[in-house]
Amino acid sequence: MLSHARVAVIGGGALGASLLYHLALRGWTDTVLLEKDELTNGSTWHAAGLCTQFNASLNVTRLLMRGVELFKHLEAETGQPVDFRAVGSLRLATTPARMDQYLDARGLARIVDLPFELVGPDEVRRRAPLVSVDGVLGAAWTPTDGYVDPTSVTIAMAEGARALGASIERQTSVTALRRVGSGEWEVVTERGTLRAEIVVNAAGIWGRDVGRLAGVDLPIVPIEHQYLVTDAIPELAAEHAEMPVVRDTEASFYVREEGGGLLIGPYERKPKPWAETGIPETFGRQLLPSDFEQVSDVLELASRRLPVLATAGMKQLLNGPTSYTPDGNAIMGWVPGARNLFALSGFSYGIVQSGGAGYNAAAWIVDGAPVDNLWELDVRRFGAHASALSYLIPRAQETYEREYAIPFPFEELAAARPLKTDPLYEPLAARGAVFAARNGWERPMYFVPPGSPRGEEPTYRRPGWLPYQQAEATAVRERVGLLDMSSFAKFELRGPGSEAYLDRLCANRLPRVGRVALTQMLTPAGGIECDLTVARLADDRFYLVTAAATQTHDFEWLARRLPNEGVILEDVTDAWGVLMLAGPGARDVLARLTDADLSSAAFPFMAVRDIAVGSVHVRALRVTYTGELGWELHHPIEHSATLYDRLVGAGADAGLVDIGYRCLDSLRLEKGYRLWGADIGPLDTPLEAGLDRFVAFDKGDFIGRDALVRQRDAGPERTLACLTIDLQADDDLFPRGGEPVYDGGELVGYLRAAHPGHAVGRTIGLAYLPSQRAGPGRGLEIEILGERRGATVVDAPLYDPEGGRMRS
Repeated sequence: MLSHARVAVIGGGALGASLLYHLALRGWTDTVLLEKDELTNGSTWHAAGLCTQFNASLNVTRLLMRGVELFKHLEAETGQPVDFRAVGSLRLATTPARMDQYLDARGLARIVDLPFELVGPDEVRRRAPLVSVDGVLGAAWTPTDGYVDPTSVTIAMAEGARALGASIERQTSVTALRRVGSGEWEVVTERGTLRAEIVVNAAGIWGRDVGRLAGVDLPIVPIEHQYLVTDAIPELAAEHAEMPVVRDTEASFYVREEGGGLLIGPYERKPKPWAETGIPETFGRQLLPSDFEQVSDVLELASRRLPVLATAGMKQLLNGPTSYTPDGNAIMGWVPGARNLFALSGFSYGIVQSGGAGYNAAAWIVDGAPVDNLWELDVRRFGAHASALSYLIPRAQETYEREYAIPFPFEELAAARPLKTDPLYEPLAARGAVFAARNGWERPMYFVPPGSPRGEEPTYRRPGWLPYQQAEATAVRERVGLLDMSSFAKFELRGPGSEAYLDRLCANRLPRVGRVALTQMLTPAGGIECDLTVARLADDRFYLVTAAATQTHDFEWLARRLPNEGVILEDVTDAWGVLMLAGPGARDVLARLTDADLSSAAFPFMAVRDIAVGSVHVRALRVTYTGELGWELHHPIEHSATLYDRLVGAGADAGLVDIGYRCLDSLRLEKGYRLWGADIGPLDTPLEAGLDRFVAFDKGDFIGRDALVRQRDAGPERTLACLTIDLQADDDLFPRGGEPVYDGGELVGYLRAAHPGHAVGRTIGLAYLPSQRAGPGRGLEIEILGERRGATVVDAPLYDPEGGRMRS
């Protein structure tokens, strides 16, 4: 066995083999794959091998497409059989809401150039004669989908990697991972110890166990999944075109041909977690005991959709574990708190995702960043709470049950909630708050007036909560609103080296003491890695505020770049509550509770001051995400209830209202404010996003500066444009982001965000367009659920373009 490797990949399933292969293709062959038993053991060998490219996420769809594309030419590349069968797939629709989902998905497919059609019952019957079309309204047809033999594709990638110079060690169980002072890892196995510069956890269902060897707890749990294989079916004996993979989404099962019979895989209610506290050492190429009763309800529905099952014999009911995470997406990337440890685990659809995941993971390791935007799979999207079994298991079970559930926009799921609540959770609930969870925190989304319906009915069309949001937005524009933003992530940075350290990371100039700056932190390629607020409390002390969802991500980005001494970084999120007071009446309300001078002369826009609000010490930042006069009132979280009560009391005769985060969706688009993860991200630069005012080219070097200079000098090829969309008052279409944008019939982009701007009376969208097509006045079209609506590029912001209101 090798004594040293540049990269040691733990796990010989499809993911580990794919990464080894893609690293080798990039010239990294000083690599070794360590497999405790034989390649494909675990969950790879018994997988059904389905290759779908259908997903609600644009980024995950791209990943899936990369996998299918790889399987098409892998045999020619490696000389190994792959047996990829592009039989296509049909997803049945039996409800109008399901048809809306497919209309939405067709728009997404057009953005990524994925062949995708909506077909009627007759076409379903023609392509899949064994399927009853009773109740079928239509189906989504993806002709390039299919299935592959999991063992063959894994062996092909492994042998391809070995032919290029990579090493594979079978029967080599990893028993310990030890950090070495040089930053390397000692990988202890039953056959000896090797040193590796980088360790990759591609251990599949063992991902959690291998993570613990390195001292980290990854949110992965195996869930039992069964599928039924029938005896040969006479109707399939004659020569015929192979049936596509069919998914009956309401009945919750998939079916494809297998060996002259059918393979049916149900996703049942109340799935069973397995080995949640650790997988038995002897487990490898085994199956779990079959449990017909567990899946009998779904199989009964399958027999109605497939009448031939009434007389088909059951050859085998296979039960094997597969990996699940709290949100059903895999875990990729550098693991927080464990330098040079990379995660490539938690894939519930590891076969079809293996190609794209290995391709992107290789780029991430070699180049420092993935090719695609993989935020939905980034290990840093989870906080520490996600690994607790009391949270992980019910969330994973809910995800499994909902495999074919419609992923409605704005829908909030219920499992393992509430988890993290601040002191205002119950008082706000009593006042009609409807909550959503972000990074485990319960946050108010909107408030339901007494006696009114909650407005939570899931839909792709105009939502029931829209009138409540409009009332809240109007109150902020005309009077004053109050929002609990305690879920904000908050970090403190201090020490004699803090200024130089932070200045190197931030594209914008750091504020002087007592002031606040908005800034992005960039990748070396100029992409926006973090978007945050920096308040300077002293020469060597800073207070950083960022989104709840990016708490782990942003903290890790900062922590990974800390110098060896002179800077202390501390996460103080749980210690500080935040109340945002915003609107033209905000100063009058706050002045009733403090002796501090709130005038613009004494407390200007983008300033930070320590003030007393009643008996509560407050770190007040004169910033809001609304475009109105206002403050973020940061305070010790144990005083949240007291501060809230005082503000509500002081604002009673000023028309103060509680508002939720949905209100910000409207307010921020009226002002053209950006949102990381929607309008901006690692593949978008500040110059493309219209954020060049936050880039201080003249301040000296910062990460990403060279790339931005090149782009500035050449001119950005695309621009984030503001659009108004032509929707009538009685139109039930509701664009939200992800809809294709056309110019003269040519696809030129897609909406990154969209929402009604209540104060301006227009639906507003943001889309990256070719710069030569992004000029104000240009007419475009937006495809929304299969219907075209006109749109126009406009100057932004649409509301208070001079910014006088927030500076008043």
